[in-house]
Amino acid sequence: MAPQQPRKLMLGIPKGSLQESTLDLFARAGYTISAPARSYTLVFDDDELTGMMFRAQEMSRYVEDGVLDAGITGYDWIVENGSDVVEVAELIYAKQQLGKVQWVLAVPEESKVRCPEDLAGGIVATELVNGTKKFFAARKVDVKVEFSYGATEAKARLVDGIVDVTETGSSLRANGLRIVETVLTSSTRLIANKAAMKEDWKRQKIENIALLLKAAIAGRQKVGLKMNVARANLQAVLNELPAEKSPTVSALADPAWVALEVVVEEKVERDLIPQLKRAGATGIITYPLNKVIP
Repeated sequence: MAPQQPRKLMLGIPKGSLQESTLDLFARAGYTISAPARSYTLVFDDDELTGMMFRAQEMSRYVEDGVLDAGITGYDWIVENGSDVVEVAELIYAKQQLGKVQWVLAVPEESKVRCPEDLAGGIVATELVNGTKKFFAARKVDVKVEFSYGATEAKARLVDGIVDVTETGSSLRANGLRIVETVLTSSTRLIANKAAMKEDWKRQKIENIALLLKAAIAGRQKVGLKMNVARANLQAVLNELPAEKSPTVSALADPAWVALEVVVEEKVERDLIPQLKRAGATGIITYPLNKVIP
């Protein structure tokens, strides 16, 4: 009797602008992924996982067709392709920061265009062709939408307008462009094939991955704080902590002192630590978190 082949979940990782941030996110979630030189095949330190790298633009089509059981892509490309897939989880991260991205209608600073209707009869260049057509159709504005093979910002003065993706808008401004309106707001999604989600073990595997990835994203935004506090100063220290936080308070060998531990948003840490020190906390330690699971 032939040995039973190990079951495998085929996962797609986006190649290109999201590649490094996605691999880093998986590493923080506890997965080690390696890719042989010049290969699109991925090797996971999990015998039930195998994977391939595809461009985010085509990922949803491969997931819908069952080439992949699950994959990481942007909501924008799911909409653009009209893919019928299961959106398992929204993963708020992008190539530069934790956040969403916008596809925006932009024109040169010197352009007379002030609203989408001003582009009637004009030409708009973009990689997001279907999404842009839907945007103008909803406003009953007749424009010609042309596909742009990258470097869309450089074409803004060759056509009447562009629709391009941005995280901060800084690159558009640096190129002398002005945002007219947001066409689509997008974030990264973990998506799955509908048939795969009907298989119990695949569904559970995909849901486990979603849980760990979301926990890794939450961990990037928070830090842990440990400190010692004299009981006489405990209330003063507690008063400095964000109101929604409930710290762990543990007794120390010296009954006059306690140890306090809490998880807080990283963005408040730098202001919070001096306040805790002034309130009576000592031996303050901060540490990063790989994952935070609610």
